[in-house]
Amino acid sequence: MRSLLFVPGDSPSKLDKARSSGADALIVDLEDSIAAERKAAARATTLAFLHELVPEAARPRLFVRVNGLATGLTDADLAVVAGRPDGVMLPKAEGGVSIVHLDAKLAVHEALHDVPDGHVRILALTTETARALFLAGTYAGASARLTGLTWGAEDLSAELGAEANRDAHGRFLDPYRLARSLCLAAAAAAEVPAIDTVYVDFRNAEGLAREAEEARRDGFTAKLAIHPGQVATINAVFTPTALAIAQAKAVVAAFAAEPGAGVVGIGGVMYDRPHLARARQLLARAAAAGGGEA
Repeated sequence: MRSLLFVPGDSPSKLDKARSSGADALIVDLEDSIAAERKAAARATTLAFLHELVPEAARPRLFVRVNGLATGLTDADLAVVAGRPDGVMLPKAEGGVSIVHLDAKLAVHEALHDVPDGHVRILALTTETARALFLAGTYAGASARLTGLTWGAEDLSAELGAEANRDAHGRFLDPYRLARSLCLAAAAAAEVPAIDTVYVDFRNAEGLAREAEEARRDGFTAKLAIHPGQVATINAVFTPTALAIAQAKAVVAAFAAEPGAGVVGIGGVMYDRPHLARARQLLARAAAAGGGEA
């Protein structure tokens, strides 16, 4: 996945539009974008959407953002498991124990709705509370359902009592750069993809491209989107270029030619085993995006 687009779960028109957005995944939202009095209606609309779209062969991956475990709304939200989504997004996750908790709930709902055990995966929002920052290193081994970690700055800034989370140039301030780094390290430790947070200035294509490129540079493999107009830019940034694919293939081929080597030389440049690991990761992403063979 390169792009994951949030869509309000109570809007049939927006859900329909999102289908043709080009996003690799849709995150149907039952949390922040849905007012309390609209939650029940949003669940019904979301379930109908899943029933309609899940059977289609060519479709984006489908996730549902449920309400957090502390809200008391999670179990009602998980009725959407009957629609067989690919996964759920857990907001305000606080370490591996929250994933274990959600895993148990999902197992119950899968059994109730005759969904295969383990079918529904989990994406976790890892930095929305101050406590979550101190638990970022505990996701590894929590559940086989865990399929990615992402982060957010909006809820965290509210909890910290901050006046802003970005500077005048649109770049994240230090507390949120820390949260970003913790998410990246947590994902690496848990051996799942790291997904960068949203860029809220959705009309600023240049700013979005810059932030996505910085995320890709640092190790994120995808980015959240809040508007269909952001999807094309995100997909372009996170799709490996032909040059990058060629370079990665050259590194893999060089090590294949010298299986016992710890270091190889290509065009006067030395490459070691970490370069080989990165080359293989890039080729896997290219294959997933339809841009080359792993």
